[in-house]
Amino acid sequence: MTKTPPPFDPELKAALEALASVVSPTITPADIPGLRSARTMTLPGLDLTLGGAMTVEEITAPGPQGEIPLIVGRPADVEGPLPAVYYMHGGGMIAGDARGGLLDPLRWGREFGLVVISVDYRLAPEHPHPVPVEDCYAGLAWTVENAAKLGVDPARVLVAGTSAGGGLAAAVALMARDRGGPALLGQLLMCPMLDDRNSSVSGAQMDGIGVWDRTSNATGWSALLGDATGGPDVSPYAAPARATDLANLPPAFIDVGSAETFRDEDVAYAAAIWAAGGTAELHVWPGGFHGFDLLAPKAALSRQARAARLAWLHRLLD
Repeated sequence: MTKTPPPFDPELKAALEALASVVSPTITPADIPGLRSARTMTLPGLDLTLGGAMTVEEITAPGPQGEIPLIVGRPADVEGPLPAVYYMHGGGMIAGDARGGLLDPLRWGREFGLVVISVDYRLAPEHPHPVPVEDCYAGLAWTVENAAKLGVDPARVLVAGTSAGGGLAAAVALMARDRGGPALLGQLLMCPMLDDRNSSVSGAQMDGIGVWDRTSNATGWSALLGDATGGPDVSPYAAPARATDLANLPPAFIDVGSAETFRDEDVAYAAAIWAAGGTAELHVWPGGFHGFDLLAPKAALSRQARAARLAWLHRLLD
């Protein structure tokens, strides 16, 4: 098995080199406090209204262990009930908040006339599995139950997420199917974190380089699962790659970079959906590192990735 990594896209490589002082490929448990405080994760000054195109409010939903904060964005000039995107942020299960990565879903809201709900789930290691995914599921169930109050069409709700949030979105889709919960329109999984076993070729290739390497991955999964990480008894609601039945799931969009840790597990998840008779659209962006479209939004590959998501949303919503 070769450990030679695939090359970065030249434009993305230059961007990654420029970010080297603030974006480390390797995160250890000792780095969690610094990761949580970094501007790349929290971004408190974002204009979530997109210049007034969206109205934004912060509310709470009841959860299994207390209130769950939600950010709700709604097109300012569109009447409901509207389709909705229920979004889960990234951060490796250990960092981030409901604002992280939210600009693109809000732009989808502006373009398609969608309500956007972003859930501020609790983080590991203080809140290990199943707390994060149960927070996410409770917020989704409450959103659908309160669709009329939120101006949402309960029959047209999709889940979306980035990185750890992509894994949570996949897990929530599994939970909704298994619990007879909300009938979801789709699942949009951007570079999702799916497999706690951390044993893929892509993980070995990207060890020590890029963004979120194999050590970082071990840090995130160990925070979530503790000693169970990589063992035989991990729930698919924690690590969706563990699921043995991927039938009867909503249509999936999965994208990932060729030069990132999650490449192989994401490709395998799409293949498993197809093998179960399901629908999945898969994009592997050549030379893309983890989260490239967020960290280098002006790069050509980033623009292409965002355009592919928009095209999928067009087909799904039309």
